[in-house]
Amino acid sequence: MSSIADPIAGSPVAEAKAKSEAKAKAAAASPAITLPAAGERELRLDLFRGLALWLIFIDHLPTNLLTWLTIRNYGFSDATEIFIFISGYTAAFVYGRAMLEAGFVVATARILRRVWQIYVAHVFLFTIFLAEISYVATSFENPLYSEEMGIMDFLKQPDVTIVQALLLRFRPVNMDVLPLYIVLMLFLPLILWLMKWKPDITLGLSVLLYAVTWQFDLYLSAYPNGVWAFNPFAWQLLFVFGAWCALGGARRMSRILSSNVTMWLCIAYLVAAFFVTLTWHVPQLGHIMPKVIEQWMYPINKTDLDVLRFAHFLALAALTVRFLPKDWPGLKSRWLRPLILCGQHSLEIFCLGVFLAFAGHFVLAEVSGGAALHALISVSGILIMSGMAWIISWYKHSADKGASRKGAGGNADLAGGGA
Repeated sequence: MSSIADPIAGSPVAEAKAKSEAKAKAAAASPAITLPAAGERELRLDLFRGLALWLIFIDHLPTNLLTWLTIRNYGFSDATEIFIFISGYTAAFVYGRAMLEAGFVVATARILRRVWQIYVAHVFLFTIFLAEISYVATSFENPLYSEEMGIMDFLKQPDVTIVQALLLRFRPVNMDVLPLYIVLMLFLPLILWLMKWKPDITLGLSVLLYAVTWQFDLYLSAYPNGVWAFNPFAWQLLFVFGAWCALGGARRMSRILSSNVTMWLCIAYLVAAFFVTLTWHVPQLGHIMPKVIEQWMYPINKTDLDVLRFAHFLALAALTVRFLPKDWPGLKSRWLRPLILCGQHSLEIFCLGVFLAFAGHFVLAEVSGGAALHALISVSGILIMSGMAWIISWYKHSADKGASRKGAGGNADLAGGGA
């Protein structure tokens, strides 16, 4: 039954009803995603992306002492999962704000500009990498370098191979991550547009595509034969999950992540994964693995992002978020500064790491120096990457500082003229 005061304009009941209806309409029209405050930088992302770049560099070298410190020897996932997840998270954090504030067209233009930068970096790296390998193979009269690095087809048919490389279908060894990142970024505008209104449904569609990929064996072919080392149809799940976490998903999962049940499940899974990988390095322990479990588990497919790899990464991420808070004082430590700087300039440092990895591979193949030389090359590569990250950071800081001073001077002149 309606109140007699309802139709009277300006009555308290009518005003309250109008306000509630206005709030309901605003809630229905507002996006479903949430973003952190502008200018708020997540140093943990920079830290672990820098760590991923270091681990990728070390894993690209021949097996040495430091190789045993990388996470791939102690579980199912490796640094690639870290890199792709953080890439999805940071991309959504940066361009999600543009999608909300400037609209779909402007955000898409900015994303495509970034895709073009990554593509140019990939082509540049491809050219330098080919020149490096060809020079070494010719100078030392060792064609095995060309075969081992996967450029024999280029030497046989350079015209066809270059076209295939520009189409991202031909890639030498260790150059598979950037093409995957380029493809995933191309679909970021659609991902963000869907997440703007239905983030959980968008994540569900990503899971569905992942399942369909496994069921119907979807893949992208590579040149001259084979498939992409990282199948974008499968690895998109990790990228989209990172974007979903950045746009409010992680905040909504906070209660689950802080649960003791979740913590112990993650620990149990990581311990089980450790014992499984231990049987790979110590064959004498192979008998502890039941045959039924081996038949169910193997092969653990990296190309299609095996569920066991994805779950292993989730367990690591959940424990990291729990025990490494956002305001951890160590993030300001000068000892972690090199990692953070590398993470903040990931594209440049990744390209440098690929170049250094082959240089280190060449030195280790030509000079027999034992474990000491292995360690020296690994540490030297990390120091060079850190030094380059510092130089890039210093240059950008100086350029920004000069631009701000120039802008301040210009404003002062205008003010003086106006007076």
